[in-house]
Amino acid sequence: MRVIRWLDEHIEEVLLVIFSGIMVFIIALQIFMRAVLDNSLPWSEELARFSFIWLVYIGISYGIKKQRHIKVDVLLVLFKERGKIILNMISNVIFLAFAAVIVYYGNDIAQRILELGQRSPGLGIPMGFVYLATPVGMGLTIIRLIQQLIQQGRALAGKGDFSVELEHDKALEDQDELIESSEKENPEDLIKTDNDNPKTDR
Repeated sequence: MRVIRWLDEHIEEVLLVIFSGIMVFIIALQIFMRAVLDNSLPWSEELARFSFIWLVYIGISYGIKKQRHIKVDVLLVLFKERGKIILNMISNVIFLAFAAVIVYYGNDIAQRILELGQRSPGLGIPMGFVYLATPVGMGLTIIRLIQQLIQQGRALAGKGDFSVELEHDKALEDQDELIESSEKENPEDLIKTDNDNPKTDR
């Protein structure tokens, strides 16, 4: 049970870190090979590209989980909290239907490519594994959408808590986080700024 709970909380983060790490390492290695050893790896760009594809689709699920997808919230600002939740639920249901279609056809395409035995020219891996990024990523997205719909339903029934974040609120949160991190990293600069701009009593 603990494993399932941990995966539910961190599966996207782990996958994003893995694929991001692969991309950064491979690109840095390729630059080193070309600039220093005057020799390039034929498969490096291919691996970085495939990692980026997986990164994008896993990122969709992560965005749903954290409510970080960019959206037009013109209608949301017109409603109170209950209306915002209902409107967000409608949006999630539409997204859920779209994701289900993508999973169905994405899996079909991936299975066909696996059956054909098509392989990548550089790494020689089955291309079907690359195409599986689509159904896997959108499958995780469906799970997150269902979880969010359940939370929203419980909130409407008064059995839970759920808040719809607006783009303006997200921007303010990001700004506050940047300020806090800047103050933690460079407290001397903050003190220096205060000393350079002393307050005068009138």
